[in-house]
Amino acid sequence: MKLANDLRNFREKRGGISQEALATAVGVSRQTIISIEKGRFIPSAFLALKIAKFFDTSVEDIFYLIDGQNNKIRWRVKWK
Repeated sequence: MKLANDLRNFREKRGGISQEALATAVGVSRQTIISIEKGRFIPSAFLALKIAKFFDTSVEDIFYLIDGQNNKIRWRVKWK
């Protein structure tokens, strides 16, 4: 399994936010955002939370696992 993301889609669907604007908002370089989008860099939990907060969504909506057959594995944590 590997971690994948829909970060680019979130940026484009939320008003075409640039990589630079997102990077500035979450305190990283534009290159870091590019690397996350291309799957070359796995963000820390802290950075993933900052990105999710920026888009007012959950980490699970942006980041997900891919199994050996390239199937998306999404999950939801259900709290009692």
